[in-house]
Amino acid sequence: MIRSMTGFGRGEYIDEKRSVICEIKSVNHRFCEITVKLPRRYQFAEEKIKALVKESVQRGKIEVSFLCDELTMDDQKIRLNTDAAKNYYDSLMTLKKEIPGLSGEVDLKLISSMPEVLKVVPQAEDEDEIYKALLSALDAALERYDSMRAVEGAKLAEDILFRGKLIEDTVSEVETRAPQLQAEYAKKIRERISELLEGTVEIPEDRIMLEAAVFADKANITEEIVRLKSHCAQLRTILKGKEPAGKKLDFLVQEMNRESNTIGSKANDITITDKVLILKAEIEKIREQVQNLE
Repeated sequence: MIRSMTGFGRGEYIDEKRSVICEIKSVNHRFCEITVKLPRRYQFAEEKIKALVKESVQRGKIEVSFLCDELTMDDQKIRLNTDAAKNYYDSLMTLKKEIPGLSGEVDLKLISSMPEVLKVVPQAEDEDEIYKALLSALDAALERYDSMRAVEGAKLAEDILFRGKLIEDTVSEVETRAPQLQAEYAKKIRERISELLEGTVEIPEDRIMLEAAVFADKANITEEIVRLKSHCAQLRTILKGKEPAGKKLDFLVQEMNRESNTIGSKANDITITDKVLILKAEIEKIREQVQNLE
């Protein structure tokens, strides 16, 4: 299936202990680059998440981020730092003696509010539960992300097919025009010689036809036309396939552009040159669209 490299997806998981929100977004990139943003306590799951995302994405710069909230205190405990509390108490009592007149009592409320005296810390994580929560949110986000990329990819494929048809039609026009070149070139030679000699010498027809044949051989674009038609057929086949097509199409577009350039340089005809400009414009538009495909 043709997919765009750009997309966004959001998934959520919630149970009695925690809420997990996963967001996936991506932009164009030559390779597959995945970045995972997790709370520090959940970073043990990073590599597994990357592996799962890579099963669905072949190319692009992908950022996967998780927002996790604990809904209960079941996974947390209060840690009391008795040494810190004693140090605070001793320091405050010393301060009170050193500076007479200070008001206020050094009591439990004051000491417990000091930094590091009481601290909420997470208990040992149940990794299976964490994986379940993270991956459930990830699966939901991936489903929406892939759906968005598929919709965008279908639009891009439709546009590329439309331009591929324009290229085929233009190539057919070039193919119709090409056989006329030899006769027109022979006519031009005959007219120029007559103009120069002013009819005083009979023009050797066999020599004119030889020159026209040499020109026709140099200007022969049959191979290029056949290859361009073949490339257009390949374009349709690739776009209708199920595999990621971005890299294949990128190479194919380069080949189409090369054939168009060769036709323009060999034909030496203003009509064909105009058609080549149309070809190159449409091929460039396809190239721009291909840059967005996975």
